[in-house]
Amino acid sequence: MPVVALAAMVVGAWWLHAAWRKPAIIVQALQPQAGNLPRVLVFTRTLGYRHRSIPAGVAAVQALGEGQWHTEHTEDPEWFTPERLSDCRAVIFLSTTGNVLRPDGQRALQSYVEGGGGWVGVHAAADTEYEWPWYGELVGAWFRNHTDVIEAEVRVEDRQVLGVRELPNPWRRRDEWYAFRTNPRPRTLVMASLDDSAMGAASMGGDHPIAWRHGVGLGRAWYTGMGHTIESFQEPAFLQHLQAGIRWACGLEQAP
Repeated sequence: MPVVALAAMVVGAWWLHAAWRKPAIIVQALQPQAGNLPRVLVFTRTLGYRHRSIPAGVAAVQALGEGQWHTEHTEDPEWFTPERLSDCRAVIFLSTTGNVLRPDGQRALQSYVEGGGGWVGVHAAADTEYEWPWYGELVGAWFRNHTDVIEAEVRVEDRQVLGVRELPNPWRRRDEWYAFRTNPRPRTLVMASLDDSAMGAASMGGDHPIAWRHGVGLGRAWYTGMGHTIESFQEPAFLQHLQAGIRWACGLEQAP
């Protein structure tokens, strides 16, 4: 399905979710079970700031996965068990905030990823689990501060890398732009960075990664700092970026 059409579907789906503000308690199947499609879990629990874009993001993952993966969604930390995770090809932390997993869930997620599972972090996934050192390795860098919602220039670093090769370069777009406590570049493959000179107090000293990926044990971790706004999940280029990242985390696309 063309990404432009998917964007239209996401707009409609978001309006259906607009009244949703309370956390989900159980896993919800957002599309019919479809044969042997890989299963993708979207996790959106928040114990800090809650992004208004979360319903639009969940709807976007569902729409992008049509015919490619089966989407489930939860905010229940009890869902994180070795048995349930073993059925997933990727877990998406979509603007989670705070310490969202309990110790047994942390152990299950770590074992899952290091054993070959995929993980995708979107935006505030970097504002999550500050007290868990392994999670810092998984996400690549923790959130420090951010700009207002402004237009900025995203620079694609390698046109051959899946997740950014389909994007315009430079890519000018509006979002809330994160700065991070550390630079992930030494530990990850940076896919895209920002024009740091426009970041003001959210500067990172000239080198400002905003999307990256890396291996964690036998698994795969992919992160984008974009996705604060509802409009992000209606934007064809951002939807292409997100879809490519999920496909890579699922092992549906090989490197680069």
